[in-house]
Amino acid sequence: MYPFRAGSYAPKNGWYVAGFCEEIGKALLSRWILNQPVVLYRKEDGRAVAVEGRCPHRHFPLGESKRIGDAIQCGYHGITFDAAGKCTFVPSQTAIPGVYSIRSYPLVERGLWAWIWMGDAEKCDEALLPTLDEIGFNIEGLIPQAFYSMPVDGRYQLLNDNLLDLTHLGYLHSSSIGTPDDAATPEVRDLSDRRLSSRRYIRDTEIPPMHRSLTGHQGLVDRVSGMDFFFPGFHAGIGEMQYPHDHERAGEIIRTSRVWHAVTPATKNSCNYFFAMSGRSLEDLSRAKISLEPVLKEDKFATEQIEKIISTLDELPPELMLKSDATTVQGRRILQAMMDREMV
Repeated sequence: MYPFRAGSYAPKNGWYVAGFCEEIGKALLSRWILNQPVVLYRKEDGRAVAVEGRCPHRHFPLGESKRIGDAIQCGYHGITFDAAGKCTFVPSQTAIPGVYSIRSYPLVERGLWAWIWMGDAEKCDEALLPTLDEIGFNIEGLIPQAFYSMPVDGRYQLLNDNLLDLTHLGYLHSSSIGTPDDAATPEVRDLSDRRLSSRRYIRDTEIPPMHRSLTGHQGLVDRVSGMDFFFPGFHAGIGEMQYPHDHERAGEIIRTSRVWHAVTPATKNSCNYFFAMSGRSLEDLSRAKISLEPVLKEDKFATEQIEKIISTLDELPPELMLKSDATTVQGRRILQAMMDREMV
């Protein structure tokens, strides 16, 4: 399945963001992940859990059902499952068939996010999660905050591609966070067994319109722009602006932040998108949240428009790749290799 090989659309053995921790409460939260319905909720002791969202009797959605203590009672025929997925009650009979159970999924809360493992339970390893230090979560003086949780009607890799290729900033986001120098400046890449990194060091450049508004700075700046992609769906971004080298305040930081994009496959042609960032103050974060909402909608728009074309064409022509696609291509190959290993 484009842009991967036939039969591939997303790795299963990896940690994905199921939601922000603050989204999960006593109420049942339904979410599709890797083409499976999932229900998230907090037990009475406060622990967040994730279980399969389909009743095995008639496939009724358990997210549209009822909580009975820490259990879920199917809203169709009353069949009840505990937080571990075990069936505990069948109203129409006293004997409970051994096959009556639903899957429970490993769920780990770390930072702002609840991370889920949907694949082979024997391969589940919390050490594969990105650490908070790795993603720039614990930087002194910066306050992390969840911003947006949104469904996107486009396949998961389209949004990954968007985040792996930041040359689009100066064009899709020309009125807000980008300038043409985001495309014209060469990138520096680095690869480890857990993440793919990209950095652009942009010197003596115009300050992007949104940042001009937020900082009041009108002159040229030096910028660092980049992203760390932690496989298979988490992007930790860095944005930093300084006074340029010939300024009397050269090297002094004008604005700095960290942004986090989590991309989780929902169905084969849709995904869940979670955006968060950190800032110097709650006031700064409040202003940024308002300013960035249309920016995120532009990414959503681009992803959904591409999905409409590639899912409608009878035959999809090959892409005409550019030099700037190197990071995207590398990211795709890494994910394809993960999927290939799952098929062995």
